Amino acid sequence: MLAIRLTAGPGRLDTLVLPVHTGAATDGGDAPATLAPTGSALPDGVSAEAAALLPAARLTGRAGETYRHLRPTRTPGRLLLLGVGEGTDRHWRTAGAALARAASDETHITLALPADAAEGTVRALVEGLLLASYRFRMTDAGERPALAEVELLATDPDGYRDAVDTARTTAEMTRFARDLTNTPSSVKNPQWFAAQVEAAAADLPDLHLRVRGPEELAAEGFGGILAVGGGSASPPRLVELDWRPADARTHVVLVGKGITFDTGGISIKPVPAMKLMRKDMAGAAAVVAATLGAAALRLPVRVTTLAPLAENMVSGSAFRPGDIIRHYDGTTSETTNSDAEGRLVLADALAYAARELAPDLLVDLATLTGANAVALGKRHGALYSENDQLAADLLAAIDAAGEAAWRMPLPADYLEHLGSDLADLHSSPDRGAGSVIAALYLREFTGDTRDRWLHIDMSAPSWADGDDAELTRGATGWGVRGLLRWLGTLS
Repeated sequence: MLAIRLTAGPGRLDTLVLPVHTGAATDGGDAPATLAPTGSALPDGVSAEAAALLPAARLTGRAGETYRHLRPTRTPGRLLLLGVGEGTDRHWRTAGAALARAASDETHITLALPADAAEGTVRALVEGLLLASYRFRMTDAGERPALAEVELLATDPDGYRDAVDTARTTAEMTRFARDLTNTPSSVKNPQWFAAQVEAAAADLPDLHLRVRGPEELAAEGFGGILAVGGGSASPPRLVELDWRPADARTHVVLVGKGITFDTGGISIKPVPAMKLMRKDMAGAAAVVAATLGAAALRLPVRVTTLAPLAENMVSGSAFRPGDIIRHYDGTTSETTNSDAEGRLVLADALAYAARELAPDLLVDLATLTGANAVALGKRHGALYSENDQLAADLLAAIDAAGEAAWRMPLPADYLEHLGSDLADLHSSPDRGAGSVIAALYLREFTGDTRDRWLHIDMSAPSWADGDDAELTRGATGWGVRGLLRWLGTLS
């Protein structure tokens, strides 16, 4: 991962990056862009030269704008002007991402921080740098040279160390979730996923891990997980990861859908809909990574993560449309679409959490429905909760982290769609409002934690079709940053 170093004076000065703000709007139009004042001493003449470049290069200072200026035989040899917009955290995150790409042919750069830079500014900048420099490849071919180190020049480096450390951990865990999600399903199955969690947890103290295999799942009554995983040669698992700090007063349970590949089962998907189904465990990746991040940051909140893992395959042992499934809490589900499998494994995990773990707050993330993208597009998760405060707090944390979600309704008059002549519930009624119906179904398994439960359908934002600000093509790691921001507010 790209190295970030705080310094009061540059160790070397090949390329110097200077932030540029947008000008304040006036009645006569936009004011010229301006250099952000730095408190650090710069080589003679550099600031004046950079200021003269702004109008000549027609720079606006918008977040992510870059301009490179060569200075042969002088120090620094290159100036890179970086637009930071109005200086909000979101703009600085975008600027950091743009810088990682604009300087990708460098090995080392120095960025002069503004004299009044807040800790949140530096955190956002570093997150943008680290997330936009992420690449996932499985090849023996040599990688092209990439930016290796960024020096952040500050008058008081120690004042920003916590911000940089937090950003580094957040980015590291987001990259871990991206790695898990990007990994092809020829490698990734439930056993493999559980092994990755075990290896990551081994590096952190005070984490407790339990992995249930098919025999334990059967003995304890996890019928949804067993049904969905029954058609695969790779048996299902349930990962339970627990961060238990001694000073915790709040217990949060996170649940994430972990379908390591989804063919749709007997209700098989068409090829275009199946080709990216390695991402159908992005919810599990996000909650596991957030829990690891909570442990790495030593957050004073207990976090238990449940990741029900299964591969939904087509075979003679696959569950059928019309089957009745008995879940952990004894509730039975009629399922007439084996491609609505994620809610079946989540139902078991939610019922177990509500009955056995006594959480103060219960949150689940899932790549659950295509209806999420139809309603909200590619960048927003669909958030459901009856708890106004919980919904507001998580939405605020998600926004502060640079992610996006929108609160959706849980209308009581849609409950009739879950009725079944054969079972307690119909898990996949074909009645429209797919994301809403799925959320209502999951709510039925939350028991007496219903008023403290929140669900996010994050299928659409879990994947990016191309580079976009801090996102890179492929898995986004959506949810890790928002969850860590939120967990950091709890005690």
